[in-house]
Amino acid sequence: MGRTRPPTQEKSGAFFLATLLLWFVSVWFEILFNRRTELGYIIAGCGFYQLANWVCRRFVSRDPLFVNTSVSLLHSSITSASVVFILVNHWLQNGSSGMFEHSQLVGGTWAWAHQALCFSCGYFAYDQWDMLHYGLYSGFIPSILAHHLLLLMCFTLALYRNVTINYLILTLICELHSIFLHVRKIRRMAGVRDAKSNIVKAEWVLNWVTFTLARAASHILITAKLILDAHKFGRGVELPIALLGMFGMNMLNTFLGIDLFHAFKREMNPQHTNTHQE
Repeated sequence: MGRTRPPTQEKSGAFFLATLLLWFVSVWFEILFNRRTELGYIIAGCGFYQLANWVCRRFVSRDPLFVNTSVSLLHSSITSASVVFILVNHWLQNGSSGMFEHSQLVGGTWAWAHQALCFSCGYFAYDQWDMLHYGLYSGFIPSILAHHLLLLMCFTLALYRNVTINYLILTLICELHSIFLHVRKIRRMAGVRDAKSNIVKAEWVLNWVTFTLARAASHILITAKLILDAHKFGRGVELPIALLGMFGMNMLNTFLGIDLFHAFKREMNPQHTNTHQE
């Protein structure tokens, strides 16, 4: 069963549920009426991660937060491996020359990039539903639900128009950092909280390194690339949507970095830590 939610949270949940249903209808319309069968990988992604949720709930734990985090860890691992594979595969097949040129990032599609983006899009839809169903969010405008809505909008518009696919694959490099965010949450739920432990110290090192390089720096560089190449875009909606999406991502990264810093301070100074879960 879902958790009991305050009225303001109910209202925000209703809004995000409505947008998710509209998104779902839109995807099925594209697949069935516009015969965009390649978008079936989105549905496959939804089904795959929902199946992973069921398996974890059936055989590991029935705690909604633990199950959700475990499936999120699976997605981050699969997506990170996919992005690395796509980049390395293209580099081996075609070399690095022109790989990050504007025409390649906006109009081109690296091998397996479209499928990987669709599959990841399916995950974000599944995760949005799972969090809404079990009330795994807080606040009047939950940042995690806003994050997923932003990604679903940007991803599906790009997939519908077959543009900026490679740009979006590059943004998914941040899933390398998400791996350690989810590992930390699972580790704490498992009761491993000794800040002096080598495992905890190593996890924090990897957390900060991947946050800095795979999330913050990569998204800043992508934003800078968009701004520098702004004159190369046409008069369509691609540039405004891309800039809006990256502005949102960089804002969320800033808030995430602040939260991560506070969590690090609390964990390294347990005598000042209260008993509530971070």
